[in-house]
Amino acid sequence: MPVTPTRPKPRLRIPGMITPRTIMQRMTMAITTMMTTATIIMTSIAITIITTTITPMLMTTSEPVPLDARRGMTDDEAAALYRLMTWLSPAFPVGAFSYSSGIEWAVEAGDITDAASLREWLAAMLADGSGFCDGVFLAQAHRAASSNDNAGLRGIAELAAAFVPSRERQLETSTQGRAFIEIARAAWAHDGMEALISACGGAIVYPIAVGLVSAAHRIPLAPAMHAFLHALVSNWISAGSRLVPLGQTASQRILAALEPVVVATAKRALQASPDDLGSATFRADLASLRHEAQYTRLFRS
Repeated sequence: MPVTPTRPKPRLRIPGMITPRTIMQRMTMAITTMMTTATIIMTSIAITIITTTITPMLMTTSEPVPLDARRGMTDDEAAALYRLMTWLSPAFPVGAFSYSSGIEWAVEAGDITDAASLREWLAAMLADGSGFCDGVFLAQAHRAASSNDNAGLRGIAELAAAFVPSRERQLETSTQGRAFIEIARAAWAHDGMEALISACGGAIVYPIAVGLVSAAHRIPLAPAMHAFLHALVSNWISAGSRLVPLGQTASQRILAALEPVVVATAKRALQASPDDLGSATFRADLASLRHEAQYTRLFRS
């Protein structure tokens, strides 16, 4: 008996009917769309973060704000700087180049033989000797002159003139003080200068002269102090470099090494009172005493 093959029954299709395959396709498209949207959002957030945080940091690092764009000097500040640079320059004719403050005898005696020993000698003179004392005298004279304290100015001027260990140091500081006053007065005339000079009542030594003139021209005390101590140390190094002798590079290395000593000494001198005056550099004082009897001399002290 022949077998009649069976035919598959046709599927019933209803218009608008959603098949499982269609559902899978639409779900896949939806998931893909969501992932793409999330990726775009995350990318946008990342770009925003980079733009708002990293970019300014890079700009700040690569393009710092120029120092001169923050605050410029006023006319008075520029004038004060100009005068300080002139008055305390080695070229200002006070005769500082002809004095060694006893360094010449120290070289002759063998206390100073090279750059290292010169640096140690000068550091002691600056911090514990005449450098600190002169800084105190400058500060006190500046304050007295600024406040029109004639009695205080006279008192500190007399004390500074007496506060020297030898005749040659007296010659050195009084000669430079007189030259500083005369040249500054001649080149930069000032109405109140004569009254301040008269208030001193006698010889005006170098640190008093610098403090008085700076105050008369309304130059702030702190920069005047630093400029004065820098000039003092520079002159000592110049004398030592000629006597040892030393080259220019070695001399500048000594000046660089003494920078923190100058800063610390200036700070102490600005905070000190006349009661804090004192010296502990006995060897340097002996050098200034013995120099006048030295057989051969290049310097006046």
